[in-house]
Amino acid sequence: MAQRYGGKYSPDGSSKDADTQDERPLYHGARVDPVGARSNVLFAPPIVLAATSLTSGAAGLAIGLVGAGVLLLGAWLLRDGLRAQAAYDERKIARRPAIPRKFFAAVCAGVGVALAAFKSDPGMIAPVLYGLSAFALHIGAFGIDPLKHKGMEGIDTFQQDRVAKVVDEAETYLNAMEDAVRRAGDRQVETRVQRFHAKAKDLIRTVEEDPRDLTAARKYLGVYLMGARDAAVKFADIYSRTQDRGAKSDFMMLLTDLEESFGQKNQKLLLDNNADLTVEIDVLRDRLQREGVRLTEPE
Repeated sequence: MAQRYGGKYSPDGSSKDADTQDERPLYHGARVDPVGARSNVLFAPPIVLAATSLTSGAAGLAIGLVGAGVLLLGAWLLRDGLRAQAAYDERKIARRPAIPRKFFAAVCAGVGVALAAFKSDPGMIAPVLYGLSAFALHIGAFGIDPLKHKGMEGIDTFQQDRVAKVVDEAETYLNAMEDAVRRAGDRQVETRVQRFHAKAKDLIRTVEEDPRDLTAARKYLGVYLMGARDAAVKFADIYSRTQDRGAKSDFMMLLTDLEESFGQKNQKLLLDNNADLTVEIDVLRDRLQREGVRLTEPE
């Protein structure tokens, strides 16, 4: 659906709104979908295998359909595995994926190719060789899943699990906000929601990197985001029917207030973390001095 461009110099733009916007570019924090053409193309072989099996008799049809199903399952697992890998790489502190989807996708590719080869050339050697080759090529093209946790040393796993639940809930609210404002069909509002999404992600990353900040930020990532989502849904319902400019203005002001409050909270948490580090350094210096260790003062 075509969308009207909105901005500072557009007829419905406002300089006040532009002045309150974050100076960072809109693409700050944007992510490219890790599922690209090279993974989507793997949905083609099962279709071809199923189509060519229609004239292969009962046994050939059964083997071909099973092979196509296995290949289709592998392509689907690969998509989820690539997204899980991207989420793992994005975070400084992350758990390894609970299910090694990319590895299972490679296994499915090998089994599917082996079944396709067996349909055309019944035997053991050729299908096994084709299957192992497909498995190795799949691993070489897409790699394997992360095998260990990242940045988890010295972190309370129970607290980290609590953070993960809150973060998942917060991201669900943010995605629901973006889905809701798309129904309104206003480009300017969508841009502001995306900017607020980036601001909220900054706070989420701060909490993920230091789970001790969860208590202070929980209200922001839970109650406030839930309220923002509800407001976005109500705005989309009203604006899509009436194009009420007053409702749009009120919603934009709400987004501005949310951006400012989330930004201030994030900065406060970062300052508190720096203060905690300073206290720990001072305590360590005092202990070393009691032990008779001479410390050089920083210049």
